[in-house]
Amino acid sequence: MSKIDPSEKRPFIPLKIAVLTVSDTRGLADDKSGQTLVDRLEKAGHVLADRAIVTDDVDRIQAQAKLWINRDDVDVIISTGGTGFTGRDITPEAFEPLFEKKMDGFSAVFHRISYEKIGTSTVQSRATGGVANATYIFVLPGSSGACKDAWDGILAQQLDYRHLPCNFVEIMPRLDEHLKRGKLQGK
Repeated sequence: MSKIDPSEKRPFIPLKIAVLTVSDTRGLADDKSGQTLVDRLEKAGHVLADRAIVTDDVDRIQAQAKLWINRDDVDVIISTGGTGFTGRDITPEAFEPLFEKKMDGFSAVFHRISYEKIGTSTVQSRATGGVANATYIFVLPGSSGACKDAWDGILAQQLDYRHLPCNFVEIMPRLDEHLKRGKLQGK
């Protein structure tokens, strides 16, 4: 099973995390899911790089995501909202074209954790994850419970360099190898 490095030889490395809430109806004052993520990431010792709320619109979601993906001071983007099946739920459609690599395991583990809490209702979420321009992206449902489950059950460990046997932080320096390789080969 996973654990934190007992030898304490690995230091905690705070990541710079941006939080995006996708909603036609929420503002900062009543954004419980976004605030849940902010509270948890800051409690863990990470830094809130930025926070935004955009409406359920592919162009607006992608514009905000691209802004953060291209910033050197954003390591991770976590979005909340718009992962269901209604006509306005388009967050996965906005993010997935930006992914260089999709993280199928994130969705699978999220659904396993969610199933333990809400049973088969978890199939109503299209939570997803991926990497774009060496930036991790996690697309979560809009409920604060789902955000708690994703953070507590997956992200808290995988965004902690001390987590063993492996974690996302230790491979961050190599996320853009394919871009560098292309430059070296004259592509």
